[in-house]
Amino acid sequence: MSRVVVVTGGNRGIGAAVALAFAELGDKVIVFSRSGDAPKGTTGIACDVSNTESVEAAFDKLEADFGPAEIVVANAGVTKDTLLMRMTDEDIDLVLNTNLFGALRIARRASKAMLKLRKGRIIFIGSVVGLLGSAGQVNYAASKSGLVGAARSIARELGGRGITANVIAPGFVDTDMTSVLSDDQKKDIVANVPLGRYAQTHEIAGVATFLASDAASYITGAVIPVDGGLGMGH
Repeated sequence: MSRVVVVTGGNRGIGAAVALAFAELGDKVIVFSRSGDAPKGTTGIACDVSNTESVEAAFDKLEADFGPAEIVVANAGVTKDTLLMRMTDEDIDLVLNTNLFGALRIARRASKAMLKLRKGRIIFIGSVVGLLGSAGQVNYAASKSGLVGAARSIARELGGRGITANVIAPGFVDTDMTSVLSDDQKKDIVANVPLGRYAQTHEIAGVATFLASDAASYITGAVIPVDGGLGMGH
């Protein structure tokens, strides 16, 4: 039977690849995005993860139209990069409220239905930056490292009900977010990646579908790096 899968920020980049990968498995995939846009073969629902009322309304519509979500991939994220001494409160609030607090809002609302189902998979899309740190990205690194503590706490709280929580930590991925980097920046990044290249979005999506599969039913509280070896040992 097809499963109900929610992917936040699933209208582009990594999120779109994840949404399409689940759709190809025959799952009912619902994409939460601020615009309500979604890849072909999936269904879009407008949702701003930085707003609790918007998250509640999106899940209410989801459950009315499709039933409870069995798998949730919290992918929605933003960046606002600058050195810490130049970072404004707005820069900090925007990134933390979307990347970290937004993921917690999604997990909190989704877990209510999962508790009744006595099963569920919560997958956070983190970042190698949350493990390594990155100059000019203090807010982003803090938001992504926070997902690790969140997932491990959720794993302990909800594991007895058959609910797992894990983090995927991508390295640098070939998306619109990284396309704005200069050629010199890209060369510097690749020089530090043992595999010598950027990741492709489908490589992140493959790990997401694995974590939602029966083969990963005994994996919880884990951080899965998909970074070409960039973050080894962290």
